[in-house]
Amino acid sequence: MKRYLDVCRKLQKADLVLKNAKILNVFTKEWIEGDLAICDGRIIGIGSYVGVEEQDLSGRFVVPGFIDSHIHIESSMISPYAFSHTVLPFGTTTLIADPHEIANVSGLNGIRYMLKESENLPVSIYYMMPSCVPATPMESSGAILEAEDLQVLMDHPRILGLGEMMNFPGVLFGDPNVHAKLKVAGDKVIDGHAPGLKGDDLVAYAFSGIQTDHECSEMDEVLQRLRLGMAVQIRKGSAANNLYDIVSELVKTNLPLDRCVFCTDDKHIEHIFKDGHINSNIRESIALGIDPIEAICMATYYPARLYHLNKKGALAPGYDADLVIFDDLQAISPTHVMTNGNWQYIAGENVGSTLLNNVDRRYEEIPGIFNSVNCDPIKEEDLVIPLVGNQAYVMGLIDFQILTSKLVCEVPTEAGHFKANETYSKLAVFERHHRTGQKGLAIIKNFNIRKGAIAQTIAHDSHNIVCVGDNDQDMVLAVNTLIEKQGGIVIVSEGKVVDHLNLPIAGLMSHLSASQVTDKLAALLAVAKTLGINDKIDPFLTLAFMALPVIPELKLTDRGLFDVGAFKHIPIQPE
Repeated sequence: MKRYLDVCRKLQKADLVLKNAKILNVFTKEWIEGDLAICDGRIIGIGSYVGVEEQDLSGRFVVPGFIDSHIHIESSMISPYAFSHTVLPFGTTTLIADPHEIANVSGLNGIRYMLKESENLPVSIYYMMPSCVPATPMESSGAILEAEDLQVLMDHPRILGLGEMMNFPGVLFGDPNVHAKLKVAGDKVIDGHAPGLKGDDLVAYAFSGIQTDHECSEMDEVLQRLRLGMAVQIRKGSAANNLYDIVSELVKTNLPLDRCVFCTDDKHIEHIFKDGHINSNIRESIALGIDPIEAICMATYYPARLYHLNKKGALAPGYDADLVIFDDLQAISPTHVMTNGNWQYIAGENVGSTLLNNVDRRYEEIPGIFNSVNCDPIKEEDLVIPLVGNQAYVMGLIDFQILTSKLVCEVPTEAGHFKANETYSKLAVFERHHRTGQKGLAIIKNFNIRKGAIAQTIAHDSHNIVCVGDNDQDMVLAVNTLIEKQGGIVIVSEGKVVDHLNLPIAGLMSHLSASQVTDKLAALLAVAKTLGINDKIDPFLTLAFMALPVIPELKLTDRGLFDVGAFKHIPIQPE
């Protein structure tokens, strides 16, 4: 401490001084031209300093490292280690992640894995304890986490609170199990998830302790939440992107933005490579008319303050030396990224470990992580859909959507059974956590797969095996190959496995680097398109959401066809 104080008072040299920079002061909302002094990974001060090492920035902008306030790392299909090295070049230095996906597969051990895998990384990764495991009682998950289970890890220094509370009916009607989970959070942050919730119901939701929401899609939702003291997480993800609609309306108001922060929720790695990460949220918001300083604060100081990260989000004495340097205030394209006083990214140079090709970090095996597919091989008879007549409920895919329509159609049959063709495909979900043998079968329209099948262990939120195909032989081979490989994505055509991606980490994540997974996904997509699949859908993303029983109108779980509007399972034929 004496040495730090001496450096502050300029009696000793700082370790590093960044000279002649435009430095953002998030407290006074101004650019300060001068030097930034750093010692042992901490900011000493802004002014005029001498350093053991000095670097002239020649007027470049220096801002705090960017923070993603809500993300599911598992949805990237790469490990926390690999993901951290993917987002670093875009200026993201802190992630606040909800390990909801892996917890639904592996429970507390899944969360322990995420904590372990994210130790000592250049990006600081914090977690929220998942509040909805399982997401609904309408499907079979790999684990059930009650309030007492959440308490086990709630005091971990990198657990910041309770993850998105999707069960807002349980909150509103005083479900004792739900409110026990809210109580476990104590004084920590509780994240929300309440699309469309307004009025008195929203008041009750906020009164219960929920502090954030990332599901706003229109300005009225934003305004109602801000008026109740909630924070709005403005999302720019792959499947859901609400930034344009929200920010284009925010700029028309005089509302303070200190309760508005940025998140990606789920952004696929190929989209990160093309578009950026949180820097993309900042860039688009500036283009829409948000003041640049305010937009940067929404990615730095505001989320740090919201989640009580008291040493992050600012460039001031005692704060962590997490910073981003760039030339253009409109492009927000980093030339340098530093965390804890160490350069992690310099454009055009190999620094840190951001360019590693092999990001496989093998820890001791945590039960339920690396052998998570627990089900018996299937047979063709497991896929038979008997029909009386040829009228049936059909899941109608909608182009460019993860929604489905509830249709009643005349479907092809053979010998009293559904017979798939290029219009009507067969969809199957198999429980894969506890070897129960439970399965669900349905008919889906507009997927259009021909002479093949696709199976995967990514099926939100319980992540059972989901498979689509036009013939039972290929579907059996796809599912059984997936079981043998212990998770991933498998494509089969005419009796042969034509390509696959292994996802051995809970059936959700790969040991490969981001670039390797991106290349493999591109190859899989190219193969899938040869099977005649509707070119207005992403086959893998679509499959992942066909088993999610909270998105209208019809979905399929391991317990059967589910009518989201009626919120119950229904027979495959109208009664």
